[in-house]
Amino acid sequence: MKRRAIFAALLALSASAFATDYPVLTNAQPESVGFNVKKLNTLDRWIQEQIDAGYPGMNVLVIKDNHIVFHKAWGYAKKYDGSLLTRHPIKATTDTLYDLASNTKMYATNFALQKLVYEGKVNVNDLVAKYIPGFTDKPTDKIKGKDSLRIIDILHHTAGFPADPQYPNKRVAGDLYSQDKQTTLEMIKRTPLDYPPGTKHLYSDVDYMILGFIIESVTAMPLDVYVEKTIYRPLGLKHTVFNPLLKGFKQQQIAATELNGNTRDGVIHFPNIRTTTIWGQVHDEKAWYAMGGVSGHAGLFSDTHDIAVLMQTMLNGGGYGNVTLFDKNTVSEFTRSSAADVTFGLGWRVNGNSSMTPTFGVLSGPQTYGHTGWTGTLTAIDPVKHMAIVILGNRPHSPVADPKTNPNVFVSGTLPAATYGWIVDQIYGALEN
Repeated sequence: MKRRAIFAALLALSASAFATDYPVLTNAQPESVGFNVKKLNTLDRWIQEQIDAGYPGMNVLVIKDNHIVFHKAWGYAKKYDGSLLTRHPIKATTDTLYDLASNTKMYATNFALQKLVYEGKVNVNDLVAKYIPGFTDKPTDKIKGKDSLRIIDILHHTAGFPADPQYPNKRVAGDLYSQDKQTTLEMIKRTPLDYPPGTKHLYSDVDYMILGFIIESVTAMPLDVYVEKTIYRPLGLKHTVFNPLLKGFKQQQIAATELNGNTRDGVIHFPNIRTTTIWGQVHDEKAWYAMGGVSGHAGLFSDTHDIAVLMQTMLNGGGYGNVTLFDKNTVSEFTRSSAADVTFGLGWRVNGNSSMTPTFGVLSGPQTYGHTGWTGTLTAIDPVKHMAIVILGNRPHSPVADPKTNPNVFVSGTLPAATYGWIVDQIYGALEN
């Protein structure tokens, strides 16, 4: 009898070892979940045409009904040394790490906040000043409102902050200049509001820099340590990190970005500016110079497979396998459209009206949400069709088209950021139903 009980206990233990609370991703053929392979191949050919026309490199991955059904790499992780084509270009693979740019906001900062809200350690209606001492109006402030700013105002991008004070660029930032993380926090506290809080939505990097500092205050850990230790490692993610060159990765594993540092091919200058090809360091100026590579708004690197797991976690309602990060109510709270602007959730952008067509296309539904990143990244998550798409690219790894006229337009085929929606539409259009 005792032997039978031991055997039963071992069986139960064995079963629990393989049991999962949430769906995990497996590989499947696209036709098994309703895709027309011929139509997907049209997308494949079109992206290759963009690579042939000069777009540097790209990865696309599609998940549907808990399966990875499309996963491919095009182009190059690195093909330039400065402004010159290298003699030994490095091809992009499906394992290449990309600078996520503003997708950092979702997969580091938002994931952390969603977890902390679920655990009851943060309330989105808490005042920012509760976590950041000295975050208050000054007598000289022309526009006041910092005293009453809540986390939810920051998440909705209605807090009043300017889009980009360019803290590390002394000529632009003036008295707010900083190339040191602690100094940057003090400069954020001093940054004047651009508009009365709550009167409009203005997408701002400053908002997410503040949220990163709040997470560090609550957890008593640097942001990168917290997300890597409590989110990425439990999910089994080994390729999602800040400062990858300091975390064991080699440059050859990472997609390079801007050719001549942050100079936009020689038209921008400020103290300590990088002038050689950026490769393995975050491109974003505030994240690199003013925050040491780790910020709530930018700095995260990842590959398409790891992002697929994070998107599946959202589709699952907050967990993956036997790991629970948050719950369905938290997902709903953060991805619900704002009453004032249907395209803004709590951090997440929502496909609430036609203004989001360049991001989400015309075929995805109004509940689709996600985010973009300046380096050429997009994530789109559709809870209705149980589908998600990640596009990772290195758009700035190309000469600037006209540095003096518009230093943010690169010679990269005919694929500007606005055509994310075109790619998304081709994927939706390949669904037979």
